[in-house]
Amino acid sequence: MACPFSGFKPACLPRFAKRAGGQGVKEIKDRDMKHGKSTVSLIFILSLILGVIPNPRFTHAEHGEESIDLILDSAEKFFISLRVKDYRAAWDLLSEESHEKIIDDVYKDSKKMGLGIEKKTIIKDFKSNGAMFSNYWIAFHNNFDPDMILEQSRWEMGFIKKNQAEIIITYKKSENPAILKMFKEGGMWRVGLVETFWTRKY
Repeated sequence: MACPFSGFKPACLPRFAKRAGGQGVKEIKDRDMKHGKSTVSLIFILSLILGVIPNPRFTHAEHGEESIDLILDSAEKFFISLRVKDYRAAWDLLSEESHEKIIDDVYKDSKKMGLGIEKKTIIKDFKSNGAMFSNYWIAFHNNFDPDMILEQSRWEMGFIKKNQAEIIITYKKSENPAILKMFKEGGMWRVGLVETFWTRKY
């Protein structure tokens, strides 16, 4: 059976992995608040080199600890939901762009397989936790270990804007971080899974 997410690149994900040294998101947030000046300075330097923060002066200036907590908590909940196979919760934490692209990928793959499924049928299936929804996430989970991110990576905040933010996540065996894109939609922070990993124009 064809992979239900043709745009997904598992090879990208080992860079993204678990929180290094067993550090949790809460520990990292506490550490950053206690040692904010040196930590933020280091992030700024690295980010400038990597080109992820165009103007470091405004990264955290207008956003308090509460905003950072909400962003990190949404991201953590997404990967925890994957780990415990609560795919509905994981889906509800994704951005609208991720929803649309994932459904579009499933529709395109179904056409290639000659199944003749209409897109509105796929949308209805995903809304009702149907077979296609379950099969998609099972296949996703089989190609990606959420514990790589939750247990073996270091999490740090990148920039924060009104409705967008980035989390810098570095796998313990990698020098290159993954930049997880977050979007504030409907009053809550959501994970830009597609915007982060799918190979397109992001």
